[in-house]
Amino acid sequence: MAIPLPDLVEEVEACLGRMGFELVEARWVGSAGRPILRIRMDLSDSVPGKGGVSVDQCAKVSRELEPWLDAHPEVPEWYVLEVSSPGLERPLNRLRDWERFKGSPVVVKGRDFPGGRGNRLEGDLLGLEEDEGGKATVALLLEDGERVRIPLDRIQKAHLIYRWD
Repeated sequence: MAIPLPDLVEEVEACLGRMGFELVEARWVGSAGRPILRIRMDLSDSVPGKGGVSVDQCAKVSRELEPWLDAHPEVPEWYVLEVSSPGLERPLNRLRDWERFKGSPVVVKGRDFPGGRGNRLEGDLLGLEEDEGGKATVALLLEDGERVRIPLDRIQKAHLIYRWD
């Protein structure tokens, strides 16, 4: 889908903020014939696996956003709005996520990871750091005890891992 999102995302984020939520992700999915605006939201202080956004809260946000989206010039006349929690394996999309979820198990996927490690790593998140050149890197503690730093610009997707007890 080639529908622009930047201005729309900023406005949705502001609206969610006024309602006490934070935007985790907003993107167009589906097809040109059936575009779907998928919004994932969370409570700003939620902890994975310990409470979070309820179905009633998602419905409330959906009802609040629909009239505004219907009148927005960037939104197609026919679309489907999906509002949901980020789920137990919450995606890490923003810089603040890398600090907020320090100590949590994560999966990162990308390209050209250091040391020929392939395109997927799993470990405990140590946080966001800067390399010698001032570029942002994500520090992970791998299962074998090794600490690695991955340039943030090489990470294409990342999410928390929920471990069932």
